[in-house]
Amino acid sequence: MNVPDNLRYAESHEWILVEGDTGTVGITEHAQAELTDIVFAEPPAVGKSFKAGDVAAVVESVKAASDIYSPVSGEIIARNDALEQTPALLNTDPFGEGWIFKIRLADPAELSALKDPASYKAQIGE
Repeated sequence: MNVPDNLRYAESHEWILVEGDTGTVGITEHAQAELTDIVFAEPPAVGKSFKAGDVAAVVESVKAASDIYSPVSGEIIARNDALEQTPALLNTDPFGEGWIFKIRLADPAELSALKDPASYKAQIGE
């Protein structure tokens, strides 16, 4: 996979792809594999603000419910409404159609606390 330079990972298995002052957030391939079949997803409301590390969304699988954390502080500017009808997108396309929300970054410097792809792979033992 060709990994973009602007892709970062949270230790809690969220990814963020940053373009300008906006980040698109989802869960990693590793996270969806651990959860198995995702049957419910609740993205955050547009206009809501979060601090880095706050619970921003919830997903449920046949195994468990999991909180999805915001990797950075900011305001939600878009949510993936398709997940409410088709939560399995998180399993089938976690880096594409399975994105969860878009956030306007309050402090781009917070990105330096996140992992680059090599560091995340080391975290999950790949």
